[in-house]
Amino acid sequence: MTKEGIGETTEDRFLDGRVMIRQPRLGYRAAMDPVLLAAAAPHLKRGHVLDLGAGVGTAGLCYAWRADNMRVTGLELQPPLAELARQNAQINGMAARVDCVTGDLLSPPAEVKAAHIFDMVLTNPPYLRPSQADRSPNAMRDTANVEGDADLEKWLHFALKSLKPKGWLVMIHSADRLDDILAKLHGRLGEVAVIPLWPQIGRDAKRIILRGRKGVKGPARMTPGLAL
Repeated sequence: MTKEGIGETTEDRFLDGRVMIRQPRLGYRAAMDPVLLAAAAPHLKRGHVLDLGAGVGTAGLCYAWRADNMRVTGLELQPPLAELARQNAQINGMAARVDCVTGDLLSPPAEVKAAHIFDMVLTNPPYLRPSQADRSPNAMRDTANVEGDADLEKWLHFALKSLKPKGWLVMIHSADRLDDILAKLHGRLGEVAVIPLWPQIGRDAKRIILRGRKGVKGPARMTPGLAL
């Protein structure tokens, strides 16, 4: 299959085949991270979720499959990926409650511009600072992996602004950015749980999932984590 701006696409199944995702064969490809992100999110009974940096919609759709009373709105910078996310909602029979809008969090579209409207934000931001990145020649992959004008601080600011009081932030990121993430969230997010993701027992974690609630007091904790 082909689409202008994307090239050939594949159809890949997640959650033991329960969710089907159409995505580019080359460039940005969803793998384990958005699935783990959705699995770590609390199962809310009702409300509205923002999938921030949605890509092709994998995290939002995996969460919506599990929490079948929730609405999900994705925000994705790259129009071809946002279009695939909308297609994926249709393919999986979730278009009535899962959508994706195209836009930049630094100048957000009307659908996500208002503050304090979401019960939860799921997010998988770019992991790499430009100064540390081995830049990809594929522009779509490079944009997904490397911070642009919307750096980590601006990304977290928008995520927190979007949340209702006591709303949940759930994010996956590189473990070597944990100190920076915690510093930026200090005093703004409570009941923080950090879930380390080890490639195997005895090796350092490469990824972490962080989960917490806006404006709630409570100590941070390190969970037992998961060996992949």
